[in-house]
Amino acid sequence: MNAIEFLIGTLFDLFLMVVLLRFWLQWAKADFYNPMSQFVVKATSFAVNPLRKIIPGFAGLDLASLLLAFIVAVAKMSTLMLLKLGAWAAQPVLMDALMTVLIEGLNLVFWVLLIRAILSWVSQGYNPMEAVFHQLTEPMLKPLRKVIPPLGGLDLSVLVLILGIQFLQILLADILA
Repeated sequence: MNAIEFLIGTLFDLFLMVVLLRFWLQWAKADFYNPMSQFVVKATSFAVNPLRKIIPGFAGLDLASLLLAFIVAVAKMSTLMLLKLGAWAAQPVLMDALMTVLIEGLNLVFWVLLIRAILSWVSQGYNPMEAVFHQLTEPMLKPLRKVIPPLGGLDLSVLVLILGIQFLQILLADILA
């Protein structure tokens, strides 16, 4: 049963990350014509486009993508609850879904930062994926760089932000417990 729960949870989490990435790409005004952006849009448009007809954007935020992320999290929690307990309860599912969206959002930021850091070490010349990761993370790293300047060419702002994300994840886990 654990293998099935793992598979279901992983599939929902991967799609949830793609949906959250769509929200983040639009919020950060990242390059729409970047190959990674095009993948994200094509992978989620079947579900986001119908929601956009009902829920318009507001102040530059793609609320339809955010709602889809919550719906995916509700579907994940409902599926896992039915699989484990054979019953369904609205309040725990909705609360767990909200926490799932928050946790997966933090995981997404963590992975994008980590991949950006690794790409900065190995890429030579222009890399379209590195460019979009730069557009996504620079608004978070720029304020940190004002406080923590590069030391000998080493940018510690990424490390500080990753530590902050880890702190928030542990804090959320403590709140859930």
